[in-house]
Formats: sequence, structure tokens, C-alpha cells
Amino acid sequence: MISLPTGFAHHVANIGVKDDTDDFVVVTAAHPVPVSGLFTKSRFAGPSVTISRQHVANGVAQAVIVVSKNSNVANGEVGAADARELAERVAARLGADPTDVVVTSTGVIGRRYPMDQIRAGVAELPSVPDGRDAVSIARGMMTTDSHPKVAEASVAGSAARVVGVAKGVGMIEPDMATHISLVFTDADVTSDQLDTVFRSVVDRTFNCVSIDTDTSTSDSAIAMASGTAGAVDLAALEAACHEVCLDLTKQIARDGEGANALLEVRVDAASDVTQAKRVAKTIVNSPLVKTAVHGGDPNWGRVAMAIGKCTDDTDIDQDDVVIRFGDTEVYPRQLDDDALAALSGYMRGEHVVIHVSLATGAEAATVYGCDLSGEYVRFNADYTT
Repeated sequence: MISLPTGFAHHVANIGVKDDTDDFVVVTAAHPVPVSGLFTKSRFAGPSVTISRQHVANGVAQAVIVVSKNSNVANGEVGAADARELAERVAARLGADPTDVVVTSTGVIGRRYPMDQIRAGVAELPSVPDGRDAVSIARGMMTTDSHPKVAEASVAGSAARVVGVAKGVGMIEPDMATHISLVFTDADVTSDQLDTVFRSVVDRTFNCVSIDTDTSTSDSAIAMASGTAGAVDLAALEAACHEVCLDLTKQIARDGEGANALLEVRVDAASDVTQAKRVAKTIVNSPLVKTAVHGGDPNWGRVAMAIGKCTDDTDIDQDDVVIRFGDTEVYPRQLDDDALAALSGYMRGEHVVIHVSLATGAEAATVYGCDLSGEYVRFNADYTT
């Protein structure tokens, strides 16, 4: 069991949003604690996003809710009223202020919360939850995930820990963060310190994953700090948060709908980090690159094509670029047929690295994704039917 950091407890239950698995999660502290929240920039953001963005603006929160299998997006004012009622009812059960309750939702767009089930489920919420198992939180968040996603790390030089849970396998192309992720620590930090650390970590982890180029209407990444383990070195806290969030990022990429391989794209020798990430994202999002990985085809021409799509990066010169699959250079050095055939075995592996050097500078970025399979198409073609 991976337990929550001290100062946090949870309640996980099935309240009827899903047929037979847990679909309702509440994680709470005994009182308002520092919080950082990052949310989708989608113009179709749901009320869970708009309300929670307001609730974390002052830097404190006491509880976070996850409703799984229903995003409550694009339902107009009635959907917003449902989300507000959910926050108010949970707050009343916990003895908290509604503005200290963060709401997250994930699932089909355009369907209202089943409010009768929501009300009945919240009525069963203990006033003092006592759950400690983080895996049960992750399981309660799942929609099409194949398994719960959990990670933990210790904060060096202290008794503090960081524990993270996440869900997400499709509709993932970050425009802030992606999916739903909850990160908890018992480190004693201020709201500003937590926000600085979390934003830096999210930009280097969750903002570096893409499954299918589609940005969710409900993306939410929340971090809370109970403070019960005492003061920590901020650099050590950031390192622990990065370890947890990078682990979750890779778990999401590996679990992409229909995926068979984790695709890692490293771009270095770039003019700046922004260029490196832009080129890496163009590669990892290319359907032709993704299908080549799925088929075990060492077709480096598709990688070259993807780099070439970055037409505003006029400092990239094709004669200076180096492309590698794993440690094997495939451009500009040309491989013979036997070497390409041998490389096909690597391309069929569970973890494929594409490494590109741009020769435009000294900066680097790494992004994560997955292959593209027929199962992805079939699954999403029948998602609501």
C-alpha cells in the first residue's frame, strides 16, 4: 500500500455514476492548507475547472473532489449550478467553507451529473474521512485507464513525502497540464512556495506528454501541502515532486488507449527549451511516426518530415541535424538493409527513444507519448455508443 502523506485522508465510494466501480473521491485535510492548481486553457472548460480556478486563487484549500465518468462539461448554467452544489454539500459534510473545496471531473462531455446519486453519495461522506491508501484514490479516478497510476518519493533531508495519483489515457495534449492529477505532500511550505515548485514541475512533466494531440476540457493538476512533517529544503521538495510527476507522466504515456510502447522523444542542441519542446512535440504527435513505432518500422524519414514541419524555426538546417533511434544514428549516416532490419527489433520494444540533435544551440527537452494502434481507433470510434 502507498499511503497518503500525513495530514491527509480520503473517502472513496461508488455513488452510481459508474455501474460497478468506485466513481467518487474526496481527499481532505483537517483544515485549509496551501494549494496550487493548474487547469486546462480550453475554451470549453467545464464548471469544475472554472469553479476550482476561483477556489484556489487565494492559495489555500481543504479538500479536493473527483467525480469519475462524468465531466459535466457543456451543460450551461445548470451544469455550473450542479458543480457549485457538489462543492457546497461536500463542504457541509466536512465542516469546511465551500470556497476551500476543489472540484474535478472526468468523463463524457455533455452529460449532467446524476444529481440524485450525487446527493445520496455525499450524504454518506464521513465528517472525518479516515482512508489512507492512495491506490484506492487512483482507482476511483479511472475512466478508460487500464490500471491505477500512483507514485511516491521522499523529500531528501526531511521526514516529508510526496505522493501523486493520476488518471488519463486519451484526449491528452497538455495546454497547462493534462488529465487529472493530485499531488500531496506533508512538507511545511507556503502557498507561494508550493505554487512555484508545482508550476516548474508540471511544465517539465505533465506538459511534456501527448497521446493524441487533443486537449481535455477538464484538465486539472492539484497540489496540496499539509505541513505536518515540518520544514524542507525547497530544491529537495522540487526534486521529489519532479520524481513523482515524471513517473506519473510515463505511466500515462504507457497506458495510452491501444498503446503498446512508450515513445520518448529527446531533442537537444536546440536554441532554447521552447524550440526543443516544440520540435519534440511535433515528432511525438505525428501519426506517421507513431504508426511506424507501432509497426516496428525504423523509418527515420518520418522523423525528418516532422522536424521539417516546424517551418518557423528557420535556424534548423537539415544538413546539421542528427536523428537516432535509441543510440543508433540513422541520419545523416545511412544504414544498410541488414542494420535497418536489426533496428526493427528495437522499434518493436516497449520503450522506444527517438533522439534528435538540432545544432542550433545548447538547450534540450524530452517529451513522452505512445504508438498509434488500430485499437485506439476502434475504441474511440465506439466511445459513447
